[in-house]
Amino acid sequence: MSAVLPVLATRLSAAAEAAFGTLYDAELRAATKPEFGHYQSNLALRLGNALGQPPRDIAARLVDALQVDDLCEKPSIAGPGFINLTLLPATLAKAVNEPQSFSSNGLRVVVDYSQPNVAKQMHVGHLRSTVIGDALCNVLEYVGYEVIRQNHVGDWGTQYGMMIEQLLEEGITAESLDLEGLQHLYERSRKHFDADGTFADKSRLRVVKLQSGDPETRASWRHMVDVSMDDFEKVYALLGSKLQRSDVVGESAYNDDLPRVVAELEQQGLLTESEGAMCAFLPGYAGRDGSPLPVIVRKSDGGFGYSATDLAAVRHRVSTLHADRIVYVVDHRQALHFDMIFTLARTAGWLPSTTPAEHVSFGTVLGPTGKPFKTRAGGTVKLAELLNSAVARADSLLEGREGVDREATARAVGIGAVKYADLSSDRGNDYVFDLDRMVAMTGNTGPYLQYAHARLTRLLSKAGTPGEVTDLKDPAEQQLALLLTDFADTVAQVAETLQPHRLCTYLYDVASALSTFYEQCPVLSSEGATRASRIALCTATRKVLQDGLSLLGIQAPDAM
Repeated sequence: MSAVLPVLATRLSAAAEAAFGTLYDAELRAATKPEFGHYQSNLALRLGNALGQPPRDIAARLVDALQVDDLCEKPSIAGPGFINLTLLPATLAKAVNEPQSFSSNGLRVVVDYSQPNVAKQMHVGHLRSTVIGDALCNVLEYVGYEVIRQNHVGDWGTQYGMMIEQLLEEGITAESLDLEGLQHLYERSRKHFDADGTFADKSRLRVVKLQSGDPETRASWRHMVDVSMDDFEKVYALLGSKLQRSDVVGESAYNDDLPRVVAELEQQGLLTESEGAMCAFLPGYAGRDGSPLPVIVRKSDGGFGYSATDLAAVRHRVSTLHADRIVYVVDHRQALHFDMIFTLARTAGWLPSTTPAEHVSFGTVLGPTGKPFKTRAGGTVKLAELLNSAVARADSLLEGREGVDREATARAVGIGAVKYADLSSDRGNDYVFDLDRMVAMTGNTGPYLQYAHARLTRLLSKAGTPGEVTDLKDPAEQQLALLLTDFADTVAQVAETLQPHRLCTYLYDVASALSTFYEQCPVLSSEGATRASRIALCTATRKVLQDGLSLLGIQAPDAM
């Protein structure tokens, strides 16, 4: 947070102790209106309720005991007892010149995100997990975590038994198929599986062979994995994701541990046989009809479900990776599944009570009709095609602009527009994928923020060497400076809440305040100390926009 804010909070707590004999937590928040100063506290209202005294009387006693003359103007009292604090211009300037930085917190966080499926092209359904996951990893690293990315690729299970069995029936080899061919193979095998019980039984037995290491089955599966990974890497490169092949730890990676997962749960008496399957029935979990809801750890055919794999992953991340915090960026439909997995893992002793395990859920990307985004033919929208469309739309907006690397800028703006539109809405909500709105240069969009950065870059290229902020007389420059001091606090909030839209809202507020500043405070045409201070303020603003966009995984072009 801003370096001055904890100092103010500490002094207000000390004032409460001096006035009332007890040390109270003094929460401060940004004032909602300029006439209320820069920060506001409701401490007097809380004390009024606790002590049974009028809050305004308590506020008056707090203000009398409060020693902030070196930092603030004289505190004021508003409404029923709010205490308003306005920083001195010198205090505000110092806070901008000395922004807070983070050091290592000594904690390790494992972030599970993206999770595409082998033998299928990445589609719009993978957009949110990848974009949100990348942004959260960036933020967590920034505030001092050691971040371990884990791409839990779907490379195991029934669908591979279906596909390999279909290959054998058709008399073709996996090596003869590219990713598109594999996707068509999956579609044929799915129809066959659903229509033919004999084929379904063979497919399930093929899964068991895959899990037990049958050489022929494994060779076909390995080709599917390799072809898929090559395609995933191309999409990640286009998206600008930091995920690497070394981050891929697919479901198959836990195969050897699955028997031990079942054995340990059995030894602890946590499993019950139900219709041939081994299940855990956890207290408090029931279906819509009220019947107990199971976690199926081993299926009736001897194969292992994805619940067993997820349990093995939790155990690996705690015992081997030594995670102090685990984050899963997976859509909201999996909320109950992860709740049950985390509960069972804690019950088994694999997930300590001191290790947070958080499901970062998110809504659905919708099409113009307000329904899940599909192609005109009703199929799934391929992610690469979606991103290329965004780049093409951005490229058309840059036509005729001089001094711009059109290809690189179009990519930065197009991809940035898609990412920002995803991240700027509360992740729990659905949102409509609308390219026209996404690439707009006005409003709360990625291109608006990128243009603000580019405009500052152009201005500063004419300004000379920046100094420090020293002169903050105009309300517009004070408001911009005050927002800049909140950058570290905003990033810390995102790391705590795992809600990247908070950072987007903050950056938009900064860009909006910058626009007002431009209108009311000439920079290059001003003189002396005022000119030097405003150039320094612009420099600090450019850094906040650049750093903030970078945390979101968005490039900040120098020219647009």
